Amino acid sequence: MLALDDGMRAIVPLWQEIVVGGAAFAVLAYLLMKVVFPLMERMIEARADAIDGGLARAEAARAEAERIRDSYREKLAAARVEAARIREEARAEAAETRAVALATAKAEADAIVAAGRQRLAAERAAVHRDLRPDVQRLATDLAERIVR
Repeated sequence: MLALDDGMRAIVPLWQEIVVGGAAFAVLAYLLMKVVFPLMERMIEARADAIDGGLARAEAARAEAERIRDSYREKLAAARVEAARIREEARAEAAETRAVALATAKAEADAIVAAGRQRLAAERAAVHRDLRPDVQRLATDLAERIVR
């Protein structure tokens, strides 16, 4: 130990301790550089690869999900177009069916009216025929009364 000017002593290690400490440090540094640091680098690279691989897989999954979503959207749009076409066909068919039903009903109504008119004309002719002798007899009676 060395004495300092102000009465304090400086701590000076023994040279054997410095040699042993330096050798231990050299062995420890050698083991760290040759064994531990390469293992740590491999672990860090493996983790980085796992993270990058996970990110790549996540990106691939996201791209696949977007592709599937776009495919579903296209299918949905096609289904909407098809549904609109089917609705229009149904409306056209309903309009055609309604037109046919109206035409049929009008034809039936016209037939009923025509049959009624024919029956009415036939009844009128029958009434005329049945009343003609009565009208002639009444006209003759009336004429006789007037003349008297």
